[in-house]
Amino acid sequence: MSQQHVHLHLQPDQLYLFDARGIAKRFRHAAIFGALDALNSGETMRFVNDHDPLPLLSQLTQRYGEDVTIQYLERVPGQIVIDFIRT
Repeated sequence: MSQQHVHLHLQPDQLYLFDARGIAKRFRHAAIFGALDALNSGETMRFVNDHDPLPLLSQLTQRYGEDVTIQYLERVPGQIVIDFIRT
């Protein structure tokens, strides 16, 4: 009898934390794009950063358009939390 392994990461409505503060600045945008590319429809990446990433948000809007919804959860100096939701 063989065992089947279910990859839970692919279930819709999952929330994945992405803490950008621990990633070298020169790699951040590429890592964020890669993480968003890996999300399936209905999945959310909760992004945490120490500053408001306005240039990144502009790039995300250009790259993904309506395929990614951007929702701020917290927007205070030193603590930014944004949900990126694949639609």
